[in-house]
Amino acid sequence: MIAGLDHVVIAVGDLAAGAAAYETLLARKPGAAETHDGVATLRIDAGNVAVELMAPVGEGQTARRLREALEDGEGLKSLAFAAADIEAAHRRAERVGLAPSPITARAGARSFRAQTARTHGVRLFFIEAGSPPPRSAGLDHVVIRTADPERAAALYGARLGLDMRVDRDVAGRRLMFFRCGDLIVEIAQDAALGASDSLWGLSWRVADADAERARLAAAGLDVSEVRAGMKPGTRVFTVRSGTWGAPTLMIQPSPKRD
Repeated sequence: MIAGLDHVVIAVGDLAAGAAAYETLLARKPGAAETHDGVATLRIDAGNVAVELMAPVGEGQTARRLREALEDGEGLKSLAFAAADIEAAHRRAERVGLAPSPITARAGARSFRAQTARTHGVRLFFIEAGSPPPRSAGLDHVVIRTADPERAAALYGARLGLDMRVDRDVAGRRLMFFRCGDLIVEIAQDAALGASDSLWGLSWRVADADAERARLAAAGLDVSEVRAGMKPGTRVFTVRSGTWGAPTLMIQPSPKRD
């Protein structure tokens, strides 16, 4: 059903300012802005995924939904999975109870969305896959928080068919890691959440954590010191500003990846 992650959606109040921030963060130029149904969007190619920034600028159903999402603040709002066969993915979504919307086409891409009530509050889209993205650069993992790990495992593992690689307790909290193309979907237990799960943060791969930290600090961003990551051999640091509400970690992978 899923070939990988096509893009992540980050909602911002000011598209130009958000684009400038992510150009600095990822050291990549954004594409041209487009407007549809009252929403202005632009994409930044980040290697193995794209970042889609969205801001409401007019009226329309999409603009209304985005303004509702922004009531909870700016940040990571949706995931768009890549499907090699969009019709087959839609049939599968129907069979496993995700109540998908009809397939629609825009700008040459066909897609549908799952009903958020069936995905426990997380906005999930499915888009017809294009060419395979390059490896190594880009997103390392995306973090989703849940109060109900078993329910999340059923959704991302059994229903969506992602490959569970790790399931363990860390300091009394259950963590699960699912392979999705060239990155990981991390499910983190958070007992403070209510009935809905929550898209939380992003972790980006960098070749040299020290050099990347120095670049971002020189650009005026608030960054932590480099430290050892959870996975042996990794080195990480946290970006505390300039991410428009999306908690962000930079990770230098261990020399040998799974």
